[in-house]
Amino acid sequence: MRYWLGVVSKEHVQKGMEGGFAQVCHGKKGPLMKMVTGDGFVYYSPRVSLFGKDLCKCFTAIGTIKTGKVYQVEMTPDFHPYRIDIDYFPSQDVPITDLMDQLELTQHKSWGMQLRRGLIEICPEDFSTISKAMQL
Repeated sequence: MRYWLGVVSKEHVQKGMEGGFAQVCHGKKGPLMKMVTGDGFVYYSPRVSLFGKDLCKCFTAIGTIKTGKVYQVEMTPDFHPYRIDIDYFPSQDVPITDLMDQLELTQHKSWGMQLRRGLIEICPEDFSTISKAMQL
């Protein structure tokens, strides 16, 4: 089992939770192909909206990969992103600042740079720490 951190706006997280899916890296297929059924998945949202200035800086959703099957959808005639289904857990948003001293993810001086990739693998201990903090 592996654990993944997706980085998208809170508005996009909410759409994914409503539809039971995850979409990362502007809809690219490749990053999603790394995931398999049962893997852990958590979203971090640096901003509230994609182009907005309002900051979020919270873990905003958490769950497990449902089937591991990646599929494509048509959102507009020019945009056909790839998605993967997620079983989301009931959760609350948790500011990353509340957990920074507890996460391996944030121990490096320039830890935020890795988030620019849009999807990164995290260690089981970080996933567990985030999961416990997000539980309702």
